[in-house]
Amino acid sequence: MGMEKNNRLIRGVQLEWSKIGFSSYIREIKALQNIKRVEFPASVTFFVGENGSGKSTMLEALAVAAGFNPEGGTKNYSFSTYDSHSNLCDAIRLLRGYRREECGYFLRAESFYNVATAEERYADLEHPSKRLHEKSHGESVLAIAQEYLRSNGLYFLDEPEAALSPQRQLTLLLEIYTCAKAGAQFFIVTHSPILLGMPDAVIYNFDDGPLHACSYEETESYRVTKMFLDNREQILGRLLSEP
Repeated sequence: MGMEKNNRLIRGVQLEWSKIGFSSYIREIKALQNIKRVEFPASVTFFVGENGSGKSTMLEALAVAAGFNPEGGTKNYSFSTYDSHSNLCDAIRLLRGYRREECGYFLRAESFYNVATAEERYADLEHPSKRLHEKSHGESVLAIAQEYLRSNGLYFLDEPEAALSPQRQLTLLLEIYTCAKAGAQFFIVTHSPILLGMPDAVIYNFDDGPLHACSYEETESYRVTKMFLDNREQILGRLLSEP
């Protein structure tokens, strides 16, 4: 995917803790405590960890700092239905590469309905609506991928696998890999052992102390899935047995 550091749209990020209030919950995120800088050397960066570990908060802050609407969409989306994003975006400084993105998208499942509504409102004759409300969630995610994923684009995806079948996850993996190889950059929060298997990606783990890189085989998504598939009957026998 072209691992040269200077070829990244975003090479890394610096955290300026002086801009975060002492009572802010951001200071309680264990993965970020004492972290001052994070490098992004790959075209695809995954954030993994348990629910509430801070990975989506980090993704959101990166997207907002890069100029995207907190609720999602392209940079042209400026609507707001509920202002709930954290102040972490005010405390991070993006370390840009020499290139600038030509397009991009911020996909987040929790506000997707609002984004689909805005997409219809912003449509015109030159940019007809994809009528996302008329599609299933999974179909809408793939429609967005086919419409917006381009080379030299910057993308932030929060659990894009949520409504996708395993086969569709493979389709999305191919879309992401192809665009990343052509110069796009992705930041992805996911629990999918399929997406996490993407070659040449960097995986940052928000569990077990400070933020750190880990291998595919070290992720909980891989370990739990493999353990279940290899020992399904024994695990279900113990899990479902009457006390």
